[in-house]
Amino acid sequence: MNREHVYDRWGVPEVINATGTKTRIGGSRIRPEAVEAMADAAESFVRLSDLQAAASDRIAEVTGAEAGYVTNGAAGGMVLAAAACIAGDDLGTMSRLPDTTGVADEIVMPRTHRTGYDHAFRTAGASIIEVGTNDRYLGTGSRDVEPWEYADAIGEGTVAVGHVYKSYGTPPLAEVCAIAHEHDVPVIVDAAAEVPPAANLSWFTEQGADLVAFSGGKGIRGPQTTGILAGRQDLIRSVARQQLDMHAAEAVWDPPSRLVDADSLDGVPKQGIGRPLKVGKEELAGLLAALEAFLEEDEDARAAEWHDRAERLSAGVAAATGLSARVDTSGRSVAPEVVVTVEGDGSTADLVGRLRSEAPRVFVGADSIADGEFTLNPMCLTDEEADYVVERIVSLVDDVADDDAGTGGAGTGDDADGTVGGE
Repeated sequence: MNREHVYDRWGVPEVINATGTKTRIGGSRIRPEAVEAMADAAESFVRLSDLQAAASDRIAEVTGAEAGYVTNGAAGGMVLAAAACIAGDDLGTMSRLPDTTGVADEIVMPRTHRTGYDHAFRTAGASIIEVGTNDRYLGTGSRDVEPWEYADAIGEGTVAVGHVYKSYGTPPLAEVCAIAHEHDVPVIVDAAAEVPPAANLSWFTEQGADLVAFSGGKGIRGPQTTGILAGRQDLIRSVARQQLDMHAAEAVWDPPSRLVDADSLDGVPKQGIGRPLKVGKEELAGLLAALEAFLEEDEDARAAEWHDRAERLSAGVAAATGLSARVDTSGRSVAPEVVVTVEGDGSTADLVGRLRSEAPRVFVGADSIADGEFTLNPMCLTDEEADYVVERIVSLVDDVADDDAGTGGAGTGDDADGTVGGE
């Protein structure tokens, strides 16, 4: 993989991405259409509220929601979603967030949906109320959370129900939305990595979700720092009021009414909690261009390409002594993944760590290294890169086995300790 790259100017090693659309290594490969649109947008100026209003119209068409907004990643969308559910149209509350003293701020979430990413809700000032248990993993037949537990937890302080979507989660999203709506509470869905397929852009709205956050820099392949928030018009208006630069004299403040509706407010909003999450004109243009290209793409052809590359990876790795591989099409990832098992006493962490310490670095999925497994995802690889990944794994696996034999299987090296723990 010898080639000159812009990163070489600063002595930064390139990454060969065999782990998927991970933000920590740059997300996905941005589409050429998005790069072209960003370069074009950089050449002139535009009122961002006008561009966001146009984006809102297009997102609404695509998702079936009442309105939409381009956010600073899916996590930025979650911050703004929580802020909208807390503040609504109240300018005073908007100006005080994340201070929620005297204001309802509770978001009800199943315990099994809690992740580090729900820090986004707490950033806006929300308090998370947990419901449910982990009993499903005990094999008792129970679910993560029972419907009545949602209803029991919703009270005067509840502003939303939070839902991190995975296809294998229970109860169904439609059932969760029905319960929340019986109590006049909106549902916020984190669907960051749930496209493709393109049908998922509208599926969440069809299930009743009030706000849905998608990543713009994963399967859509837009700028890494973008996201899409789709949902109810009143909530999207609150998002816009708390994110856009509204610092203007009231006499000349005239934002697009379909996005902000200035006539319904008592004055000009102060700089809101979303101000640090601003999205530039270049990213807005790039996201919209990427979205159009994503919608025009042949999904069957893309799926076939990913499957063929996964099979190629699997066959290559399985040929190495001490490794076995299988293609996982269970749906836990939008693309098929190759699950590689390090057999015998081989050190999975050492192998993964050595791959990451090379130049270029090779990143593989390390979520299951404690079980002696790592994964290979075809989404962000070319065929040439896939062959390179196989060659490096096969080359290193014998070295790792030899080192383990010489040390009694102990020790994984500084590189493994320093990189794998961050997964």
